[in-house]
Amino acid sequence: MLIGASRFNEIARGLPGLSRALLSRRLRQLATAGLVQRTGDGYTLTPSGQALRPLVFGLADWGARYAFGDPRAEELDPEVLMWWMHGRVDTGTLSRRANIEIRINDRRRTFWLVVEPGDASVCYTDPGLEVDAVLASDLATLYRMWEGEFELLDAVRAGTIELTGQRWVVRGLPEWLKLSPVADTVRAARGDVSSSLA
Repeated sequence: MLIGASRFNEIARGLPGLSRALLSRRLRQLATAGLVQRTGDGYTLTPSGQALRPLVFGLADWGARYAFGDPRAEELDPEVLMWWMHGRVDTGTLSRRANIEIRINDRRRTFWLVVEPGDASVCYTDPGLEVDAVLASDLATLYRMWEGEFELLDAVRAGTIELTGQRWVVRGLPEWLKLSPVADTVRAARGDVSSSLA
């Protein structure tokens, strides 16, 4: 919820492995504790819930620096990554629709990110639109890019991510796609670790 999810289904999609029944129970507990309140179309954080932001992101910083290495293969979920990515697309500068096919080569999975002025959607089946660009890589590399370990364009130049298609989409996607809310923290932590090893 600190990164913008407010509807039950949005929250559930971002928490793979957590049952809907347990999520409902947790949301009720958070509401009873005064951290969350129910709204007409979902949930919102109360001021005391918002006040947890420094603590939560502080834990993210600590984890990136000291506890978490690269995720194991079984921890990577392509649907969750696509859901997170679609929620971080800045559609403010778009003047027309773009359909970006995302191929996760090692999982043989394909998704479609449809972005247009004011909206971004992720499709798990072909939406039947002309494909404007193709983004292709393995799942671990896409996760690492999403987490802020490296920039999309740097990975394209290195050949670890392929990005082809119409020029306006290829040029625009690196700006439209905002990274994980903890990308700056991960980048800083990885930089600190690298400099301490040098």
